Amino acid sequence: MAKINVVSKILEANDRLAAENRRLFAQNSLFVINLMSSPGAGKTTVIENTVRALGGSIRIGVIEGDIQGTSDAERIGALGVPVVQINTGGACHLDANMIRETLPSLPVSGLDLLIIENVGNLVCPAEFDVGEDAKAMLLSITEGEDKPLKYPLMFQESKALLINKMDLAPHLEVDVEKIRKDSLSLNPALRIFEISAKKGDGLSGWTDWLAAKVQEKGRARA
Repeated sequence: MAKINVVSKILEANDRLAAENRRLFAQNSLFVINLMSSPGAGKTTVIENTVRALGGSIRIGVIEGDIQGTSDAERIGALGVPVVQINTGGACHLDANMIRETLPSLPVSGLDLLIIENVGNLVCPAEFDVGEDAKAMLLSITEGEDKPLKYPLMFQESKALLINKMDLAPHLEVDVEKIRKDSLSLNPALRIFEISAKKGDGLSGWTDWLAAKVQEKGRARA
């Protein structure tokens, strides 16, 4: 059997499970964000600060995806929110079945927002629907301005782009405006937030956008 046919069948099976996940999320008015990036871009720090900003008014759960280890889940768990760790054992992304298997370990009916931290990778995560309402892309400026055009699918599939580590801009030769321009050329509807996750700069725009999406999902259910 040709490789392309095998890949097509894998994606079709994944999409069926993703649709089941999406129905479950809709039944519970649960907004789900799939956060993607390369390794070390700052996803866990962004999630920590998102929980600190919104946790008092929005009930948040987190799914952590890594090839190995539990350190990120431990960091999130220390904030007092329900968290489940998925170790893929080598797979470069999370898929719909992995998410489905974790849901019994989360209080789905008691959450408003579920944040999925995908495996650090700039290729595979964008190809797999897990039932989320939106994908979001995190790009560190230390990775350079060439990433949108080198990895276009990540940016095309995302509804939001967080450009992280802006506090390092004075010390780097990176063209942030080119990142914005190239990203918008791939996805004109992309919402872009320039942030420093470490310092907290610019994160209010991201958390306000996320809170509005949560409220929209709740109103749609009502």
